[in-house]
Amino acid sequence: MQPKRKISSRSTVVNKKIVPALWFIFLAVFVITGIVRGKATENPAFLLIPTLMAVAGFFTTRKLVWDLADEVFDYGDHLLVRKGNEQERIALSNVINVSISSLINPPRITLRLATPGRFGNEVAFSPSVGLRINPFAKIAVGEDLIARVDEARATRTR
Repeated sequence: MQPKRKISSRSTVVNKKIVPALWFIFLAVFVITGIVRGKATENPAFLLIPTLMAVAGFFTTRKLVWDLADEVFDYGDHLLVRKGNEQERIALSNVINVSISSLINPPRITLRLATPGRFGNEVAFSPSVGLRINPFAKIAVGEDLIARVDEARATRTR
């Protein structure tokens, strides 16, 4: 077995917990300041924009960040995925598709599984990409996974 290599981003916890917390704290401070200064009583529509921003922030974060795995380690023929206190071993031969979304922040790789596991039939994680100057550049971790999953599937069907 090859030694493990972490292929998920080190900033996943920051993106999943700290950034959303700062967003909602900022909105709360904005609303409270507006109420204290009387802006909310002068113009009730004052609360509409922060409310819409909170709703948009919640749904965007839920769709793009909160479902990400905390850590993913590559062992060559399988991946070890950890979310919270749970972890699962995913054989590359069980992956039927690797989807790379690089034009969002954080970028994400989604693995669709032939046989659903502990985390369902899809597992998403934010890959380790280093400094991204070109957002259109290919994500090496994802490209490598695509090639290796294709090879594992070909070996499985023989």
